[in-house]
Amino acid sequence: MKNQVLTKINYLFIGLMLFLASPLAFAQEEGLDIDVNIGEESSPEDWMSNPLYWVIGGLVLLLIIAIIARGSRK
Repeated sequence: MKNQVLTKINYLFIGLMLFLASPLAFAQEEGLDIDVNIGEESSPEDWMSNPLYWVIGGLVLLLIIAIIARGSRK
């Protein structure tokens, strides 16, 4: 009987904590400040949109995987 009461108290406590944590999580959310600049200026992030870098990166990754796989056979 005592064990059942403690279990119910634990469930009540956990439910209360989740209920109170929800408004705290939403209170942390802040409005986004988005500034989109469409222009010809280059920025350091431009390399991510260049497909050439993605292809070269993929080839290097495949080469590393092939070297590791070949080395494990010896």
